Amino acid sequence: MSRGDARGGLLVTGLPRSGTSWVGKMLEASGEVVYVNEPMNPQHPPGHSPGVLDATVTHRFQYISDEDDEQWRRAFDRTLALRYQFGPELRRNHSAYDLARMVKYGTAFTAGRLRGRRAMIDDPFAVFATGWLTQQMGCEAVVLVRDPVSFVGSWRALNWQIHFHELLEQPALVRDHLGPYVERMRDLVGSPDWLARTCLLWEATYDVVDRAFRELPGVHLVSYEALVEDPMTRFEDLYRRFGLTWSDDAAGRVREATTEKAGAEQGSHRWSLRGGLSRTAYRPMGSATALSTYRTRLTPAEVERVRTLTASVAGRVLGPGRGGAVRNAARADG
Repeated sequence: MSRGDARGGLLVTGLPRSGTSWVGKMLEASGEVVYVNEPMNPQHPPGHSPGVLDATVTHRFQYISDEDDEQWRRAFDRTLALRYQFGPELRRNHSAYDLARMVKYGTAFTAGRLRGRRAMIDDPFAVFATGWLTQQMGCEAVVLVRDPVSFVGSWRALNWQIHFHELLEQPALVRDHLGPYVERMRDLVGSPDWLARTCLLWEATYDVVDRAFRELPGVHLVSYEALVEDPMTRFEDLYRRFGLTWSDDAAGRVREATTEKAGAEQGSHRWSLRGGLSRTAYRPMGSATALSTYRTRLTPAEVERVRTLTASVAGRVLGPGRGGAVRNAARADG
């Protein structure tokens, strides 16, 4: 597909815990896309499923460069065309869950292709591949950026770790984008300073997004907090940008997903049968909860340190006037 093709694929990306699953599910409510969950995740599931993406992912946050993209171009041609690869999938994955997942994706790909739907890839691990996917494969992309305080708080709650070797062992990524960060990353390898490591991941990632991807045709940098604060207006705008139909049903799904439900079990990574078997980080949540969870996860001193460590990039990416409250910290890029 050529760049700018109105019927090209969609990419929803941004660092993990920046709202990609939520945004992907809300765009899926259009009924005009086929949801593809994290094909570039190096863990199985959801990654290493060659029926979905027949390419070998070797690192978290895999980078794809123009000079070394033969396997990726062939694989994404098939994924974006919604052509499921039954043979490669059966040769690799054999469990009962894998077979059920094959039926789900095989059916969704075939039906979606016949109905003229578009592939929509929800994958935070594709964030450094945004440039290649938009420029070379004709995708449009929404890159979610979450305020660094909320982002760090979310990673703290899950006890997630960044291992910088996943980035440093990709020579093309270092050469093209991460040069300014190599020494700092190396210094923090094995460091017990978890907060500094997590902040550096946020800083480096969104610096690359801002410098290298933000101005590319088809790339839309969108604030997670802005979506949470005004979901109906912001999602209607996203639908317009991507040429999706903003129907009453889509609006209802967005409203339902952003309304607090007292006593309801809404934990992330729960299984869902709505729209087919899936397991994502999507969790319905109202704005009051979504914008305040960091308060129970980080101390005031840690909040201040996060803001200090990420200030230079956050000022460019999120805009001026960033106060102590996350609610007033972000904007959507128009």
